[in-house]
Amino acid sequence: MNNINRKFTQIDEEFTCENCGNIVPKLGYSCRNHCPKCLYSKHVDVNPGDRAEKCHGRLKPIGVEISNKKGYVIVSKCEKCGAVRKNKAAKDDDIDLIIRLTANH
Repeated sequence: MNNINRKFTQIDEEFTCENCGNIVPKLGYSCRNHCPKCLYSKHVDVNPGDRAEKCHGRLKPIGVEISNKKGYVIVSKCEKCGAVRKNKAAKDDDIDLIIRLTANH
């Protein structure tokens, strides 16, 4: 299967959070796509990991859904274009912030 048809491209890389300045390490077991400290992300993907989105706005966490399969799922809204995206929470995410966000959804 070529990369063009794939819906998920695994990229696990260290980055600096554009919201809080936290240096975010690689996740190590899946793809890291948001800051574990403030839960912000960046609107860079059309499909997970493809880096094909041109917006590049900050994705602000606005709520959390609870999934039987995925556990906590962070719901974020792009501050630039308004797109809503969902990302599975990571093991090292700030659980207190996740719990507070559950009240929003």
